[in-house]
Amino acid sequence: MKYEQLAKQIIKYVGGKENIQSLVHCATRLRFVLKDNLKTQVEDLKKVSGVIMVVESGGQFQVVIGNHVADVFETIMKLTQLGNNDNQNQEQNVNNTNLLNRLIDIISSIFTPIAGVMASIGILKGLLSLLVIVDVINTSTGIYRILNATADSIFFFLPIFLAYTSAKKFSANPFIVMAVAASLIHPTIQEVVNATMTAKIQQLPLPPTEYFFFIPISYMNYAYSVIPIIFSAWLVAKLQHFFNRILHSSFKNIFTPFFCLIIVVPVTFLIIGPVTLFLSDLISNAFLQLYQASPALAGLIIAGGWQILVIFGLHWSFVPIMLNNLSPAMLGKDFMLPALVPTVSAQIGATIAVSMRTNDKALKSLGYSAAFTAIFGITEPAVYGVTLPKRRPFIISCIAAAIGGAVVSYYGTATYSFGLANIFTIAQSIPPTGIDSTIFGLLLGIIASFIIAFVVTFFFGQPKSDTAPQTTQETEHPVTDLSTATLSSPMQGRLIPLSKVNDITFKNELIGKGAAIIPNRGEVVAPADATVISLFQTKHAIGLLTADNIELLIHVGFDTVKLKGKHFIAHVREGQHVKQGERLLSFDIQAIEQAGFELTTPIVVTNSDHFKQITSVTKTDITISDSLLLLTK
Repeated sequence: MKYEQLAKQIIKYVGGKENIQSLVHCATRLRFVLKDNLKTQVEDLKKVSGVIMVVESGGQFQVVIGNHVADVFETIMKLTQLGNNDNQNQEQNVNNTNLLNRLIDIISSIFTPIAGVMASIGILKGLLSLLVIVDVINTSTGIYRILNATADSIFFFLPIFLAYTSAKKFSANPFIVMAVAASLIHPTIQEVVNATMTAKIQQLPLPPTEYFFFIPISYMNYAYSVIPIIFSAWLVAKLQHFFNRILHSSFKNIFTPFFCLIIVVPVTFLIIGPVTLFLSDLISNAFLQLYQASPALAGLIIAGGWQILVIFGLHWSFVPIMLNNLSPAMLGKDFMLPALVPTVSAQIGATIAVSMRTNDKALKSLGYSAAFTAIFGITEPAVYGVTLPKRRPFIISCIAAAIGGAVVSYYGTATYSFGLANIFTIAQSIPPTGIDSTIFGLLLGIIASFIIAFVVTFFFGQPKSDTAPQTTQETEHPVTDLSTATLSSPMQGRLIPLSKVNDITFKNELIGKGAAIIPNRGEVVAPADATVISLFQTKHAIGLLTADNIELLIHVGFDTVKLKGKHFIAHVREGQHVKQGERLLSFDIQAIEQAGFELTTPIVVTNSDHFKQITSVTKTDITISDSLLLLTK
């Protein structure tokens, strides 16, 4: 009941339960695949208490919740009864998107359900290694044997776990796919694989080649493998659909699984397994070649860009690469995960710095709690709630992370089990041979990224207006200053501050400072002598550069880009010089509002950092040519 109201609001604003094609969740966000994204009410959803951010990326409609995402997910599943539709084709909507979106959706849907368990036993694996090194536990004891079996369980039997989630994704019978996976790691198969490996190591004659109907079999180690079972699950789904369609209902419950197994298992051993493991080897080698060419450069690129991937929810697409690297048949260790730990420490440093410097009590409280959450690898509250809205702290944290990642990779730090990038990754990075310089490199990268992010953000990461005692920024009286500039209003209507608009990008001044107007006349004019530096093809927004070097964006309405230029007329072109008061755009207010779009128009200075102060008049009603913004250089 605690999350029922939140769940109901989310369902409402994603277009109702009938608009939900499928739903999975990761550590912090709900990942919807919707039938029609145009039915969503994004701005209303962003304002719901308990929703941190809404992101549309990778063919998914992502709602960032935070630590309580699993509880909200379970409540939505109960309210919508989505869990009762396992045989529904969940790929329908994603198949209409591009290949990259489909790939990201497939990967996130398959891995996110088991990511938490993998991360938890990864921590156990790291802590167990630490206890052995400090002689708290001996490897010959029953305690070690049981805990080690626990820590190895999901990874050794990973194909079976992935079989279940892959079957759910492709709408296949999960038990058929799990039977395929179990055959890949059956003890008799493992015996042949182990015998072959032993013969190669000891340079003994290899076991004789075996055949499946005159086709030679290449036995491979499928324990820890990732890609083969995903392709096998897809094939089972196709065959299952085919046989269920052609077989009589009284036979299909028995013979559909029978035909699927006798076809898919041999095909997996003979074709899917060897081909996909070869491709997996190519992926690992590509990353390894980059790493070997320049470890520091590899770490810098991975760590510096990671939080950008997190923003759009694309980071899970790298999970198969990490798991593939950890496979004993590949590298047996992963260099990517430890390079990501500095991204976490950088976010923590920047977030704490913002919290210490700000005079906003709500932001201060949010910052400290988000920093604590980030220690355990969950950085979305810090990113969406603190650093990204302030812009500079986010950029600083990415740079600090890149430096820390370069340090970590330079020292050759690797992890030996999978998990989230967090404080426990230190234990997971202890080599089997004991603590060495690679751990020192990891600690150095973590400390460096934290200190750089904290110090730079603390002193340079926020405008003085954010850290000075709070005073109203809006005034009817111009500041007496010789180096000031004034912009007149480009529209007629009701004036409101940016903090009151229903768009988080403008509300948090991510693009720049300014004001907003709710127009009562469908016309936009030049607020000063200027040059048109950008004109959107959809004609809903225009960018200007004034004679005083003020970069200005006038954005008519929210989500009006979806109109694709309908109801808008442009009276200028890019590169054209315009005089103050000259008409730039015109639009049909009634038609746009009837189409369901809000016409609140932000007018923002996109190079706000170049000005000491930007203030707005406080009048309610404003007309064209009235003073709107005063800028102090």
